[in-house]
Amino acid sequence: MSRASVTITLTGAGGQIGYAALFRIAAGDLLGPDTPVRLRLLEIPQGLRAAEGAALELQDAAFPLLEDVELTDDPGTAFDGANLAFLIGARPRTAGMERGDLLAANGGIFGPQGRAINDRAADDVRVAVVGNPANTNALIAQSNAPDVPPERFSALTRLDHNRALGQLSAALDVPVSHIRDVIIWGNHSASQFPDVAHATAEGRPVPDVLAARFGSEAAARAWLVEAFIPRVAKRGAEIIEVRGSSSVASAASAAIDHVRDWVLGTGDRGWTSAAIVSDGSYGVPAGLVSSFPVTSDGRDWTIVDELVIDEFSRTRIEASVLELQEEREAVRALGLV
Repeated sequence: MSRASVTITLTGAGGQIGYAALFRIAAGDLLGPDTPVRLRLLEIPQGLRAAEGAALELQDAAFPLLEDVELTDDPGTAFDGANLAFLIGARPRTAGMERGDLLAANGGIFGPQGRAINDRAADDVRVAVVGNPANTNALIAQSNAPDVPPERFSALTRLDHNRALGQLSAALDVPVSHIRDVIIWGNHSASQFPDVAHATAEGRPVPDVLAARFGSEAAARAWLVEAFIPRVAKRGAEIIEVRGSSSVASAASAAIDHVRDWVLGTGDRGWTSAAIVSDGSYGVPAGLVSSFPVTSDGRDWTIVDELVIDEFSRTRIEASVLELQEEREAVRALGLV
């Protein structure tokens, strides 16, 4: 028996990540094969034509689960009754743009969207911010939606999490499905910390497997510091260099993974990584949108607690959190939060 339909708002629908996500959502990859969906596509006026083309293709694909598609450039219309929202559209950093300029430009996008979510979305709305700088864009949107519980907002670090899994899989010659409990801490930026201290591969602690693979603990640590951590953190730049444009399909796939786990639950697969509003855990100041190890019961993200953090990891986490604090102070100075 089909469930009640779910209204999903997707911003930046005329862009490449939005395009890559739409067809998987309509096919049931997000919510499963028995949940109909209604899509609301939000674009700026200049992007409506591209979004219209995507809507025509969605119609031509004749997805049984797709009940309706509506295009608009009005946030109030787009978020009206939304149960789920993917905030993908964002202002990219261009040559000569200072960080403050980038934050101000995105404040002009995510502030109004937060207010529209506050005023028009469904009572059970959950919001996943994909557009970068994702953590601080999520903070801006959440701060402008005072009537929506803060825990309903999260930002995407699942792409970094998936990248870490892929790198470990290749290094250890172990299927991705046999690796669990990797962590991405902090900001979705080059300062992030991909942490394998608590991860396992085929049931064995990853640090032990790496030591056996590289011949010693020192060699394994060198690989982590010199190869693994920087490659995960800078993978987006590597992809741009190789293919001439940024990550698209992997970003869309990670966004779907993130929301699916949030809505359907992580089950017995271990934890994942998501940037959520901090409650002060692990010394991350309350209110920051920071990445943590999390599980979901199908309703809320829960931070995995009581993990032992060594000095090396603590230093890395604190550096990324400091960057988030600096971004928060910058948007506060601009009056965006």
